[in-house]
Amino acid sequence: MIRKAIRVLTCLCALGVPVLTSGTARAEEPVTAELRPGWRLPGGDHMAALHLRLAPGWKTYWRAPGEAGIPPVFDWSGSSNVARVTALWPTPHIFRQSGARSVGYKDELVLPLRIAGSGGPVTLKANMMIGVCSDICVPQTLHVTAVLPDSTSVDPMIAAALAEAPFTAKEARVSAVRCSVSPTKGGIKLRAEIDMPAITGSEETVVEAGQPELWASEPKTRRTGGTLVSETKLMHMEGKPFALDRSKLRFTVLGDSQAVDIQGCG
Repeated sequence: MIRKAIRVLTCLCALGVPVLTSGTARAEEPVTAELRPGWRLPGGDHMAALHLRLAPGWKTYWRAPGEAGIPPVFDWSGSSNVARVTALWPTPHIFRQSGARSVGYKDELVLPLRIAGSGGPVTLKANMMIGVCSDICVPQTLHVTAVLPDSTSVDPMIAAALAEAPFTAKEARVSAVRCSVSPTKGGIKLRAEIDMPAITGSEETVVEAGQPELWASEPKTRRTGGTLVSETKLMHMEGKPFALDRSKLRFTVLGDSQAVDIQGCG
């Protein structure tokens, strides 16, 4: 994942997006981070959140940041009694800069985290590398920690972020997802036909291959009646041949204030 982030920084330079290294002086920190300790769930898991506050004019990125974004990398290995951490991403926004699309958040991000414990008191430690951008892009390395309480009192800020999650395919009444592939220079062309009602505003899609070695270009999206058509190109990060696992494909349809999360393709 670190190598992937470095490759994205290289691409940003190629796109003409200025990148400021962490050693360059700046007047104020573009982002601050804390862990909100959250509450214990009835089944024994814990709900916490990573809270990022961004300086005015700055933005950070979603799990699939787009061609002009920097993918976030999280390391939870310093935690105690933690078996698994699952990030539950709120609906992101589309940004465009220098003709390239990125996907992410401005002002602040409350990222809910579902933590499965392995027995005993839980201490959550996060070492993360994220990108934040304004007129310049800054890779940031952040370290946060929190002891998770036994309390069952719900944190309203985390609850609000959970409510901003994309709809599932079932909730959005997606009735079918059909995919076709064809060879193209340097990779394969993927066409997805998604049968679903339109959501509010101009619809855009984000395609995730679900295979870390594969990269997806910005899709072309259009609607034909009750079907949303999304076409993209998939390539191997190192230019190698690859087999596509359609069950791992993930499509996020973004509108003005809604999103739909669709996993797998027939």
